Amino acid sequence: MNLFRTKSVEQSIAETDEPEHRLKKTLGALDLVVFGVGVIIGAGIFVLTGTVAASNSGPAIAISFAIAGLACGLAALCYAEFASTVPVAGSAYTFSYATFGELIAWIIGWDLVLEFTIGSAALSTSFSSYLQELLDGTPFEIPASLSSAEDGLFNLPAVLVALAVMTVLIVGIKFSSRLNQVVVAIKLAVVLLVIVAGIGYIDRDNYSPFVPPSEAAPEGAGGFMDVTLLSSIFGLEPSVYGIAGVVAGAAIVFFAFIGFDIVATTAEETHNPQRDVPRGILGSLAIVTVLYMAVSLVITGMQDFRDIDPDDAAPLSTAFTVNGLDWMGDVIAVGACIGLIVVAMILMLGQTRVGFAMARDGLLPLPLAKVHPRFGTPYIFTIITGVAVAAIAGFVPLSTLAELVNIGTLFAFVLVSAGVVVLRRTRADLPRGFRVPAAPLVAGVAVLMCLYLMLNLSGGTWVRFLVWMGIGLIVYFAYGMRNSRLGRRESTVEETAR
Repeated sequence: MNLFRTKSVEQSIAETDEPEHRLKKTLGALDLVVFGVGVIIGAGIFVLTGTVAASNSGPAIAISFAIAGLACGLAALCYAEFASTVPVAGSAYTFSYATFGELIAWIIGWDLVLEFTIGSAALSTSFSSYLQELLDGTPFEIPASLSSAEDGLFNLPAVLVALAVMTVLIVGIKFSSRLNQVVVAIKLAVVLLVIVAGIGYIDRDNYSPFVPPSEAAPEGAGGFMDVTLLSSIFGLEPSVYGIAGVVAGAAIVFFAFIGFDIVATTAEETHNPQRDVPRGILGSLAIVTVLYMAVSLVITGMQDFRDIDPDDAAPLSTAFTVNGLDWMGDVIAVGACIGLIVVAMILMLGQTRVGFAMARDGLLPLPLAKVHPRFGTPYIFTIITGVAVAAIAGFVPLSTLAELVNIGTLFAFVLVSAGVVVLRRTRADLPRGFRVPAAPLVAGVAVLMCLYLMLNLSGGTWVRFLVWMGIGLIVYFAYGMRNSRLGRRESTVEETAR
């Protein structure tokens, strides 16, 4: 069997009109920009800012955000061209099917399952952290046994929010979009309040040194599972801070940018995907990059990075609390709780659309692609995803989840960036609503930057990633390869020709 058989763009688009698998077209450019901003502003800025500043970058975390934003921006250009050319649910999975073939498409689809499912679980866990910060000391304080996957039985708030998000997604994407617009407004207000209110409490001495000199890593952090893969490959002594720390920090805060590719997964539900999807992707990414850099400068200016607790799950709130602004800490916690719910929702949305596309292609059981007769959503796959996210969020800590999401996302970006150049050569005739300027150069730099950031993730993250991909290959050869609609169609043609 041909493992690299490609599915034509025309065929992918034609299958979107099958009555039992047809998604409603309800989204416009504003919906997509709001979706993008809504999903990107999440745990990365509300939770990881303190961790990375304290452990990797110091005040130069703003540079870490800029590096991660640049890598995302280059990949975003490639996503925008693909989404305007192949306006079909599935994002990188669908794009890879049209360029690299079925096996690679399966690999990237399985990878996206990791990115979106684990990402949604991570955001559910982050929500729980801010909720606990908000309720501590009140009659509604959550018992320790039900508030942590590490120190208690499981994380109950994270489980409940995942199941609630699942229910909202089943009701319909337009309802999800409207809810998202309200919550994005709240999140933006909180982020802008952090910037405006925090400027007056900045101590310039906290910026010196802006890039802290490199130091030996703390004891116990020298094993293969803990240090970056780059350090292991070249035998470098584990260290923190310095230029290497800034880059390693970029590989971690990259988590803060995941989600703009969610916009590409909704192309099939967009009125004018050729025009609106590129606007949604690029517009949302530009907005959040500026906000992230501003917030990180304010937080590290308000509090010396040496005094930040790397394990603090609510660093933005803490920065104001230590400066005597307890009310601001509460406002931020409320905004974060509301905002993180929606980020978890949109990441789960992305997972359901990728899984829907894979099931429609026969690589997963076809019944999973069944659309609800009233709501027009892939409800079966949404239920499965919601239960899985709830289980993971309830029992796995955030730190493990975040790095797994990063490596999965970076791998997807590598394939999409390379795929744009491939599709330009193999299908130059396709109409493109958006074209990447200097495509070979932009795509090449995007690939190199993403690969370099991947090498700056820990060896343990790479081991977990490779184990997950190995499981995926077993599933493909045991089921997907034999039940592929494209493969069956090719077999029928061959038999007819005989």
